[in-house]
Order: sequence, then structure tokens, then C-alpha cells
Amino acid sequence: MNLAELFPAGGFRFRAGLRRGDPAEFFGPTDQTGEVRPERARWLAEDERRHAALLPEGEVLLKAFSGLCSSWGVSRETELGALGSAIEPDFLFLAPDGTGTFRLLGGVVCFPSGWALDEKLGRPMCEIHEPVPGLNRNLGVSIDRILSGLPGDSGVFRSGWGIAANAERNQHPVRGLPAPTSPADLRQLWLRVENQCLFAIPERGIVFGIRIELHRLDTLDAAAGTALADAMETMPLEVAAYKRLDSVRDLLVESLRSRFGI
Repeated sequence: MNLAELFPAGGFRFRAGLRRGDPAEFFGPTDQTGEVRPERARWLAEDERRHAALLPEGEVLLKAFSGLCSSWGVSRETELGALGSAIEPDFLFLAPDGTGTFRLLGGVVCFPSGWALDEKLGRPMCEIHEPVPGLNRNLGVSIDRILSGLPGDSGVFRSGWGIAANAERNQHPVRGLPAPTSPADLRQLWLRVENQCLFAIPERGIVFGIRIELHRLDTLDAAAGTALADAMETMPLEVAAYKRLDSVRDLLVESLRSRFGI
């Protein structure tokens, strides 16, 4: 996608930003570096319980998803950790409980953006999103509607973003990786894009895929750099703090505007 499209015109706001897409394409191999799958296998071998988990209610979704991966020619693995090593994206399983509330039943997350799978397991989506300031207030109803109305014949895609002080794909909190700090050198900071794919497995639940892209800030084009500066400058303070940008935001906006002449 065009990186400038990550940022709504007119300044920061939460938005769903959905577009239709093909899950088979999303979960298929796209990595040109050859690094992603070996790194996934390494993290799972080091501590599978940290990166893979599944509640008993999620077994039916794992079976259905592994069958789809086989039909797509992506992987023939059927065990959770093995499947997580064999495909490039992270994946999560969601299903409604008796009240219709969608809960996280498990999955494989080798490249989390600052959260831990075991802390979210079994929890409803509203609780999972609660740490993000303003997200439930602005998008909670829309998220519930999207999850309940996903088409069975295709997927919906969306993307989110953050800023990282390193090019590590795995930002698990236990690793203690540092937040961006001054002097806001664009050569030492990365735009971290989280591309997401959601699709329904009828009468079973939802598969939620996640792919990470990393773009060093000094390599952005003018449109993306300008849009990023606008978004950071206008985001609420509590959102900047959640994204670990509050102490460096002003310097970073200044650096971007200087870099792109805006």
C-alpha cells in the first residue's frame, strides 16, 4: 500500500480503513529476504509458550485454518507451533462466546508490537483494546460490527502504525527494547506498519493475520513523511504516550519537516 494512506487527511484519528482482499494472498509467501520464516522458527524454538497458545475452544479453528493453508499451497502443517514456523504472518483465532462477545482463543505471535499473547488469551476484544487510549470510545462499536459481519468468501484488510527505535520484528515486552529518544535521528528510527487480514470461517470464528513492515524514516517519500509528521503533531498526548513517543514527538516532527522541506 501507499504509506501516506496510513494517515488520514486532516490529522490523527482512529479509523477502521477497511479494504477487501484475498486471504490466500495475504498468508502466502512474499518475503524477499528469506529471513522471516527462520526468525519465526527461532523464536518458537527458544520459547514456544511465549509466542504460541491455544485454548481448547480454538482447536476447531486451528484445524480449519491449517486445512485452508494446505489448500492454498502455503503449508501442510497441522500443529500450532509448526504452522507458526511454516508461514510468514502471525495469526490469531477469535470466536464469539455465548453472549456474542468475541474472545481471543489463541494463535501464534512471533512479532508482537509491544504486547504479550499470554496476557490477552481468553479475553474479549474490548478488554484487549482497552490500553489504547480512545480506541474503544471511537471504534469499539465499529469493531464489533466488523467482526460480526465478516464475509465468508473474502477477507478484509487494514493497517496500523507505530514508530520503533530499532528494526527488530519481535517487540515482545519481555525483551525490554528501548523507546525512541532524542535526538530523533531519522536514520535510527523505523515506521512499523502492522498489516492485518481478517476473515471468517463460517460457524467457527475468525482468523486474524498480522504482517509487519519496517521502513526507516529517512527513506520515506515526501508524501508519507509529511502525513506522518501531521499525524504525530495532532495525536492526543495520551496516544503519543501509549505509542512511547511523548518525550520525542516534537523533535521527531521537527526532524521530519526539516527532512522533507515542510
